[in-house]
Amino acid sequence: MENIRIQDDLYTYVNQQKLEELVIPADKPMAGGFAELADAVEKIMMGEFEEMSQTKAYPNDFMRRACELYAIAKDADKKAKDGIAPALKMLAKLDEIHNMDDLSRLFASLTTKSMPLPFRIGVLTDMKNSKQNLVHIQGPGVILPDASYYKPEMEATKQQILGIWAGVAKAVLAQTDLSAEDQQKYLADTLAFDEMLGVLVKTSEEWSNYIAIYNPMPANEVIDMLGTMDFAKVLTDLFGHIPQTIVVTEPRYFGAFATVVNQDNLELIKHWAYVTGLLEACSYLSEELRNLGGAYGRALMGIAEMQSIDKFAYNLASGLFSEPVGIYYGEKYFGEEAKRDITEIVYQIIDTYKKRILTNDILGEETKQKAILKLSKMGVKMGYPDKVRDVFQKLVFNPEDSLFDIVVALREIRELDELSKLDEPTDPTKWAMPGHMVNACYDPSVNDITFPAAILQAPFYSLKQSRSENLGGIGAVIGHEISHAFDSNGAKCDENGNINNWWTEDDFKRFEAKVQQMIEQFDGIELPWGKVNGAFIVSENMADNGGVAVTLDIMGRTSGANYQEYFFNWAKIWCQKAKPEYSQLLLSVDVHGPCILRANMPPRNFDEWYTTFGVTENDQMYIAPEKRIVIW
Repeated sequence: MENIRIQDDLYTYVNQQKLEELVIPADKPMAGGFAELADAVEKIMMGEFEEMSQTKAYPNDFMRRACELYAIAKDADKKAKDGIAPALKMLAKLDEIHNMDDLSRLFASLTTKSMPLPFRIGVLTDMKNSKQNLVHIQGPGVILPDASYYKPEMEATKQQILGIWAGVAKAVLAQTDLSAEDQQKYLADTLAFDEMLGVLVKTSEEWSNYIAIYNPMPANEVIDMLGTMDFAKVLTDLFGHIPQTIVVTEPRYFGAFATVVNQDNLELIKHWAYVTGLLEACSYLSEELRNLGGAYGRALMGIAEMQSIDKFAYNLASGLFSEPVGIYYGEKYFGEEAKRDITEIVYQIIDTYKKRILTNDILGEETKQKAILKLSKMGVKMGYPDKVRDVFQKLVFNPEDSLFDIVVALREIRELDELSKLDEPTDPTKWAMPGHMVNACYDPSVNDITFPAAILQAPFYSLKQSRSENLGGIGAVIGHEISHAFDSNGAKCDENGNINNWWTEDDFKRFEAKVQQMIEQFDGIELPWGKVNGAFIVSENMADNGGVAVTLDIMGRTSGANYQEYFFNWAKIWCQKAKPEYSQLLLSVDVHGPCILRANMPPRNFDEWYTTFGVTENDQMYIAPEKRIVIW
């Protein structure tokens, strides 16, 4: 074992033995950290599903249906008998499209069935009035992991990855009833249309600018912009009327829409929809096709084997019935004592945040009071919801149908339910994550934080851990999510979740300077799998910095505070071993920084790091005082 000094590399010092012991499962791209907890929850709940399925003793009707879906997804013989036919039956609907009027006429029925189409349409919160919803449109996805791969400097990588994808697509197309000549034609047309999309749709870095999504336009202007289609008919078919306002999330793509989506390209579009739709369908067809269709995704992430049929079935069922499954998990595995303790920590962090705002050196008095108001109105969702939303009552299916048809039907029910919310007020009680998910989030449109029960366990949190360890784990993560209210995106939204400039001009300039410093602290760092883009991950890095700042503040007022335990657990929660392909992929598509940087960068901005471990300018984890960044 290499002799690593903590003053040079906190992450490796703390996690070295664990990293050497960790074995990445053959069906996963990584091990450790969040993945380890998620695997443990998956194992527990698969056991629950198995027991319920065998005993037929279900706690409620939701879990009965989830277990029935689980059993159907596990039935390899039935799926083999159904074969590819269910997907081909749905894809045959594309044969009814002969012109742009046909595409417009069929768009509503196809989009609710998850068919790939030249744009996607949904109902989301109005970013300037969080009490109401608006129609949002965005462009389609691309074959490569991100639109940034279509830039000229990425040509070699692009061709290499497209070659892998084309090999998978050929193997799947060979299972269809298309002639060999048509298979070749469909594949070439798909790649040609994808190339058009790649230079127009947003990159992940562009999507990370939350505020830039909001481009509301009068419906008549959008109808004109999408003039090669009858967008008015699409809207009327989906909503029963033409809404006044449409949010155009991707102005570049929709500005060029008519040059891409038109009669001349209709055959390309149909073939692209067929091939990409077929590949998406493979997961729900036979095991042979699930293996064939999943090969591209596995190659991108360095995964050796496809997921077992049992795991696949559980993840499908627990995803489609996410809320009731999460409530079941939360009620059974997350105790009231833990909920009271963790809730106390949350409000202690919020109160500490308020005090820190009052002494903050970039905010004037007027802005400070508005920041404190935002904290005072922040919602807290811990563990799991109190009740299951009505939409899950609607999720019924015919168990005699093919798995593919069941999945399409259930997704359509959920999609139509979301679309029906257009003219209803928003629901601030809706949870962004289910109770069995190992994750957490801040929702800027609601101004609330969500912590599912599944993340509220060791090493993040445990009643058996010291308060110092819990502050370095879940405490800092809670502080992280609260900090998103004041990151490069959240800072532009007010206490009600609305885009609203609540800053004075001078205060915001000082804030922007801090944002730039944070970008520069990370930008260009070389890792074995690539270079870090500081602008892309800045909001998450600001949140990490804020989470460490506020919990170190609490540590300073905690009796018996142990800073070594604090920093050790901070490093421990980010412990992760990943395949090189997956690590490289994340640099392009994940707004979070690499785990080693999440562990090592924030501590060096704080005096407590230096005093606890005697870090000096001769050590690698040293930053000169004038370059240390503390924003919140």
